Amino acid sequence: QVQLAESGGGLVQAGGSLRLSCAASGTIFSINRMSWYRQAPGNQRELVATMSSQTDRTYANSVKGRFTISRDYDKDTATIYMDDLKPEDSGVYYCSADLFQTRHSELSKHWGPGTRVTVSS
Repeated sequence: QVQLAESGGGLVQAGGSLRLSCAASGTIFSINRMSWYRQAPGNQRELVATMSSQTDRTYANSVKGRFTISRDYDKDTATIYMDDLKPEDSGVYYCSADLFQTRHSELSKHWGPGTRVTVSS
């Protein structure tokens, strides 16, 4: 079993900052990639940022220059730093991990339950 737990969501005014953290635990051999997605009411879940290594980070165009994703490879955690937040950044933010549970298993994707971010104007 693999568990992902997000933390750090909340209410912030436009222009403010938040930091979301995600910790993976359970049966994990290695994590290939960790990502952050978000879903606003009535919208589909969308990729916000993803990272496999220090040189492989990708961001949605809407957050480039404002959000930064990082990973702690020893602790199996991922953090997203969100600056200059806008009301359109509001939604439920989900952490995901693409990982191998054992040396012989296939790559599998796992999700956290999500944490809500609300940006007021």
